Amino acid sequence: MPDVSYVGKALPPTAPYQVGREKIREFALAIGEGASVCLDVDAARAAGHPDVVAPPTFAVTFTMPAIEAFLRDPAFGWDYLRMVHGDQSITLHRPICGGDDLVTTIHVDDLRTRGGSHMLTLRCEVADTDGEPVATTKLLLVTAAEGES
Repeated sequence: MPDVSYVGKALPPTAPYQVGREKIREFALAIGEGASVCLDVDAARAAGHPDVVAPPTFAVTFTMPAIEAFLRDPAFGWDYLRMVHGDQSITLHRPICGGDDLVTTIHVDDLRTRGGSHMLTLRCEVADTDGEPVATTKLLLVTAAEGES
């Protein structure tokens, strides 16, 4: 059973993640996003951005490794091997751009057991290094309870 004492807690913030221009371009091309603001610095600047703009789902490239590290921590007790992704949402408070230094704080919002499954809701608050909000992601993960399959 995952440790319910984590519910309502925030994990320590991550080290800053520097968003790379080429990483944004690669991600945009990989998902089929061809908008010029995602690929061309001049187009992004002409549109009022400081650098290329990441597609909204880009946040998973730096939030998911932090989430995975938490889920694999034996102290939490999550069955990572039988986990499925239930739901996810991303709310941008401003565009993520090349050159941003971003810090992620994971919040354990909920942990319930229903119908033989543990359901975990995590929220990631992403801010720049000045503490200004950049994005909020919410994630629902599901794994079978002990003895279930």
